[in-house]
Amino acid sequence: MNKQIITITGAAGNIAYSLIFRILSGSIFSDNVKIQINLLDITPALGILKGVKYEIEDCAFEKLDSIIITDKPDEAFADSDYILLVGAKPRSKGMQRADLLLDNASIFQKQAIIINEVAKKTSQIIVVGNPANTNALIVQHFAKNIPDENITSLMRLDQNRAKSILSNKLKQTVDSISRLIVWGNHSATQYPDLTNTLISGDDSLVKKIDMTWIIETFIPRVQKRGAEIIEHRGKSSAASAASAIYDHLNALVNSSNDWESMGVMRSNDYDISNEIFFSYPLIIENSIISINNDLKLTDDSFKYIKESEAELLTERNIIRSILKD
Repeated sequence: MNKQIITITGAAGNIAYSLIFRILSGSIFSDNVKIQINLLDITPALGILKGVKYEIEDCAFEKLDSIIITDKPDEAFADSDYILLVGAKPRSKGMQRADLLLDNASIFQKQAIIINEVAKKTSQIIVVGNPANTNALIVQHFAKNIPDENITSLMRLDQNRAKSILSNKLKQTVDSISRLIVWGNHSATQYPDLTNTLISGDDSLVKKIDMTWIIETFIPRVQKRGAEIIEHRGKSSAASAASAIYDHLNALVNSSNDWESMGVMRSNDYDISNEIFFSYPLIIENSIISINNDLKLTDDSFKYIKESEAELLTERNIIRSILKD
């Protein structure tokens, strides 16, 4: 029997609460794999984590090996196979994005330093806490023992949102949609791209869509979907974010037969800086991530992705002093 250790930060939060049970009840790992789940949060949240631990135990998950709840990062990250960095300071009312960047930079810097010391060099790190792409850059900088290709940031939520919105428009099932990818940053500059999208392997339905709808409705709605949910629900996405993390993890473990959207830091043929984490059309085979560099970009597509690159370069410049440490 094999064991996989999965560490989740911000484990007392709403996203983690949905994610933990999804992973333990899901089918990412084969039947001969047991899961040790390490739950990390700040000291005042340990009481909540104890309650979560009891709930996990009460589910009697067949895949569960053991549970560790802790406020000590070195204990949580030790020998972990997958590290899901979910916890981050949320943006409060009136808070400037630059302030959020700097506050979370400090959090992710401290965690990355400890990851570098105690985690396996083969650990896969998924950065979820926002701004995820720039936080991934911080992790990459301070966790040099982890290969760059083992660090990714979450963009699957945006891809899932885009597929759902398109499926409703075309009255087609989500699983019939392929090659719909999201470029750039997890922000309002992201670019959901329908240029190569197929429905059941055919591009005819997508090509019939009015460009006005794509430009004026589809793209901005995907970009602002998180704000739309907050407006109606009064809270940010939690269950859908957890589902996207599950999908992201599943693709890393089991590869994918579709193009995937993830933030990665790579050389590429699209004239995008290789010093930022940027979402590209990715192919994942045998758990190896590669960029599909063969796509022809329209002028409009290139404009969108360069705007998202510019935003990420600005974010990098805001935290440049931290990256010099």
